Amino acid sequence: MTDATIAARWQFAFTIMFHYLFPVLTMGLGVLIAVLKTIELRTANRAYGAAARFWARIFAITFATGVVTGIPMEFQFGTNWARFSRYAGPAVGQTLFMEGVFAFFAESSFLGIFLFGEKRVGPRGHWFAAVMVAFGAVLSGFFIVATNAWMQHPVGYRVAGDRVELTSLWALLTNPYVRWQYPHVVSGSLVTASMVMAGTGAFYLLQRKHEDAGRIFVRVGVIAGAIFSAASLFPTGAFHGEMLTRAQPAKVAAMEGLFKTQAGAPLAIIGMPDRERQELMDPIVVPGLISFLAYGSVDARVTGLNDIPPDLHPPVEIVYYAYHIMVGLGTMFIAITSAALFFLWRRTLFERRGMLWILMLGAPFPYIANEAGWVVAEVGRQPWTVYGLQRVGDASSLNVTAGMTYFTLIGFMGLYLVLGLLYLLLFARIVHQGPVDSLAQGRPE
Repeated sequence: MTDATIAARWQFAFTIMFHYLFPVLTMGLGVLIAVLKTIELRTANRAYGAAARFWARIFAITFATGVVTGIPMEFQFGTNWARFSRYAGPAVGQTLFMEGVFAFFAESSFLGIFLFGEKRVGPRGHWFAAVMVAFGAVLSGFFIVATNAWMQHPVGYRVAGDRVELTSLWALLTNPYVRWQYPHVVSGSLVTASMVMAGTGAFYLLQRKHEDAGRIFVRVGVIAGAIFSAASLFPTGAFHGEMLTRAQPAKVAAMEGLFKTQAGAPLAIIGMPDRERQELMDPIVVPGLISFLAYGSVDARVTGLNDIPPDLHPPVEIVYYAYHIMVGLGTMFIAITSAALFFLWRRTLFERRGMLWILMLGAPFPYIANEAGWVVAEVGRQPWTVYGLQRVGDASSLNVTAGMTYFTLIGFMGLYLVLGLLYLLLFARIVHQGPVDSLAQGRPE
């Protein structure tokens, strides 16, 4: 792999991981805003409407930042990854186009109606705008995940000379790989939005200001967080893992530090993969669980890295540790939200300052878990850009040097630092103002 390809990988990794910090919130937050508006419409409790308008302001700045940070990635397909664009463009271009036309414009249009048109469209129209914002955000995520799923598990194509051509758009959209990858991504987004909402509500309750709004944020955030943190484990995580075992055995072997093909393959809770010794050092494992999750039998045979050619191995340590960070944090989210849900049921949550502190301090960690999950997905696919069809070394541009790419990467880092600080400043300002201002802005004449 050339220095230019390595530089292109670093640049794309940085820009996409920074970008994903924003859509991972908007996909889930759009759904929760629609939930808040639905409760307002059914109960006529205006506090829920004020809460929805408050979070719509957070949604708006997050959506705008996501758009700004997403544009450079599109250009990188043409600058740094020209051979990939030529080879796979006829396939992946379809869903990327659909994401822009059908999802992005619907989401942005109805967001404008929700933010500025409440007095004109009335309560039901405003509720419908919230639902369509949520639908657009989730639909946008589907087209992006469907694109990635095709790169992970190509379907509905034929090779025509030096490129692939899509033979069935329907096959791409119904890719077996996307059936559980997409719900898993959406579930992770809802966990992120739920814990950010609950954490903000906990902050208000701890500060003893905007307490009515804080109770709403904590209540909705904890309930949604408990549901979707459990769903991230089962069924979405479990069934997606089953698909991975069948489609990408090298990725699963790296995730579990499984070096030897064996029946009754164990699930590693902790351990340290050692490629030189070809073993997992100091492991704590659950015997037979990987075999059971993948094939429904604790005695099923699972392929280890030793039976896969070395040039097809992903970077084992990165995949292994990223996977265990994701799973470890996911387990923590289940524990936190379940405990908070219990105290909410007992009607003591709002007075338990220790639990409120945990909710507030736990808000950033779903971002880490989601980023770690995508590291597993993308690094675990190596050395392929399109799995089984095109290697990463054959996908980069030939006329872009490593120096040029590193120079622009430094520029991106500086620009994104400023952009990130500006976003955090605006986020903090909205939280400081609270939802009372939102209620005043949205009051009908």
